[in-house]
Amino acid sequence: MPPSGEIVHALDAWEEPGGGGAVAAVQLARLADDCLFLTALADDELGHRAERELTALGVRVEVAWRHEAQRRAFVFTDANAERTITVLGDRLGPRRDDPLPWSELDGVDGVYFTAGDAGAVQAARAARTLVSTARTIEPLAEAGVRLDMLVSSSRDAGERYTPGSIDPPPRLVARTAGAAGGWVDALDGQTTAWTAAPLPGPPVDTYGAGDCFAAGLTYGLADGRSSQDALALGARCGAACVTGRGPYRGQLAGDG
Repeated sequence: MPPSGEIVHALDAWEEPGGGGAVAAVQLARLADDCLFLTALADDELGHRAERELTALGVRVEVAWRHEAQRRAFVFTDANAERTITVLGDRLGPRRDDPLPWSELDGVDGVYFTAGDAGAVQAARAARTLVSTARTIEPLAEAGVRLDMLVSSSRDAGERYTPGSIDPPPRLVARTAGAAGGWVDALDGQTTAWTAAPLPGPPVDTYGAGDCFAAGLTYGLADGRSSQDALALGARCGAACVTGRGPYRGQLAGDG
């Protein structure tokens, strides 16, 4: 990161759709050969571009259009492949009263929730397996439904989960620790650790690795695997992501 007052020159720059929901949707599409992404985007050039590019990446995108600016992010990637993110604008998420195909969630194997209101959480609970990020605690708490897995961070203050902030509490809480792996807290008080997967190539860019982990975890649970097997798949997805430029080029295709 440039120190205060310094001018630095980027070695490379590019643009593509990002964010936790988008990255996870593409990873899920590559694991399952299909993914329905219910989202909200700005009715502007960037919003429509995001829809086109995510569709081209194999995701079925259903959009609630908003009359406000599209949220953006500026991401620094340093020589050690670590990313630092500056977010510009407010998060846009779908609402239950948006004209989206909510009924298609009824009985599906798995849903990964990243943004939306309490009604959207309740609609997502119609799935057999519901996994959520801890970035959106407020709608999760308001919805009053039980999550099968909550993905939180042991390091990032914006993604931490404090027991008691959601009622009923999640069945399982995964606390990620990057290259150190992480651990899972169960309702019965048991804690189980997992290890990070080895990188399948040289590290390039860590942006999106956590979202790919969550997508792989969701796919594994939806596929009926044990939590440990699902975590292992998530770890492989996260490791694969790190080896690609941007969040999509290194993503794991298939679950082998």
